[in-house]
Amino acid sequence: MINKLYDTSLSLLTDLYQLTMAYGYWKARKAEQEAVFNLYFRKHPFQGGFTISCGLNSVIDYIQEFRFSREDLGYIGSLKGNDGHRLFEPGFLEYLENMELQCSIDAIPEGTVVFPNEPLMRVRGPILQCQLLETPLLNLVNFQSLIATKAARMRLVAKEDTLLEFGLRRAQGPDGGVTASRAAYIGGFDATSNLLAGKLYDIPVKGTHAHSWVMSFDTELEAFETYSRYLPNNVTLLVDTYDSLEGVRHAIEAGKSLRKRGYDLVGIRLDSGDLAYLSIESRKLLDEAGFEKTNIVASNDLDEYIMDSLKIQGAKINVWGIGTKLVTAYDQPALGGVYKLAAIRSKSGEWDYKLKLSEQAIKVSTPGIQQVRRFRDSKGFVSDMIFNIENPLIGKSTMVDPYDFTKNRSFAENTHFEDLLVPVFAKGQLIYSLPSIHEARARVQDQLAHFYKGIKRFVNPHTYPVGLEKHLFDMKTDLIMKLRNNEPEAL
Repeated sequence: MINKLYDTSLSLLTDLYQLTMAYGYWKARKAEQEAVFNLYFRKHPFQGGFTISCGLNSVIDYIQEFRFSREDLGYIGSLKGNDGHRLFEPGFLEYLENMELQCSIDAIPEGTVVFPNEPLMRVRGPILQCQLLETPLLNLVNFQSLIATKAARMRLVAKEDTLLEFGLRRAQGPDGGVTASRAAYIGGFDATSNLLAGKLYDIPVKGTHAHSWVMSFDTELEAFETYSRYLPNNVTLLVDTYDSLEGVRHAIEAGKSLRKRGYDLVGIRLDSGDLAYLSIESRKLLDEAGFEKTNIVASNDLDEYIMDSLKIQGAKINVWGIGTKLVTAYDQPALGGVYKLAAIRSKSGEWDYKLKLSEQAIKVSTPGIQQVRRFRDSKGFVSDMIFNIENPLIGKSTMVDPYDFTKNRSFAENTHFEDLLVPVFAKGQLIYSLPSIHEARARVQDQLAHFYKGIKRFVNPHTYPVGLEKHLFDMKTDLIMKLRNNEPEAL
């Protein structure tokens, strides 16, 4: 079943309603009408102050391979409605078979720090095609951004320590495991235990042995010495199978034998118990025996909060093995990314701007063909302003807080800035030079270094200023008023 999934076209990696809407557009002769959709999220995950954009590489792969195979079309053609008749007529299936993506996509590069309501991607093209991309793009971006953000938070705590991702066995299936390994590396991890992710994405791989190795021998010391004999250049010994501190002593004995052969004890690993106390005592034993450079690795359901607590307690851990709570984003298993129509080309050729209205202010979308301008001063990034590219910014810019219109901020024409969305596809053709995974990983740390430290704290983080350019704010307000005035009085 797994091999069958990865050998097939992924164009059916979508929701049925995307196909039914596409069929409706086709029947209504609207399929080729030009439209613009924005992909964004509404709230930071983990009650944090920042999010890491991730998943663009996967989106590019998906777009380049997008097609409906004969097998796909056979399945689509077999689908039936509530009356037992087929949902889609043969002409629509033929349309899909001959369709070539003509969408233009601008996106924020992987590894960029981003904030709520900023478009991570802007998709422009025939409305039928834009619609078909909604579910897969959200699927590819939401999860990876979530895991990359979790990883970046752990990197903030770890500082210069080594971070190892050990989550494959607890991940949400094969694809979840491989995808999480990739996103964790971009977010700041140093290596993974996942060999497939290492092969596919050029991520360093690390690992040693499990408790079963120790239990398979008559004594712990025999297990350590045997492992060290056969893999002398990869010796990190798991010491908590029976008694952790006694295990450290046995590891030291194995380490002495290693040194006689010209190798060294890379580390010991603690996987249970009081990690603060055990790491401190282990460090004493190792140092007294002359193993000052031997690492102390800790695992056991760790997350950024436990890591922070252990550091406050003076733990002597310098390598962290993180699994379940990273790859499952344990405390928040989903990022609420959305994909909303923001503009559609009218019959007259003008843009007709659109927004989704709601009784909840956070769910009211923003119209326009959006770009994000990030301003900076000598100390770092100071503010992000969302604007409509159809209204060129000339001279001084004014930004309005969409949730408090009394908060305005102005930027002089000579203020340093960067426009975050960059062209990736032009009418279906890739025009973007994709950075390597290592460059994306480096970008995360460079980005975080330029933000005020308050947005990086875990409790009550500082809210980074993000707002709408005044013309866009006014347009959104006018649209809201027009739509509300057209609503029935009962609403």
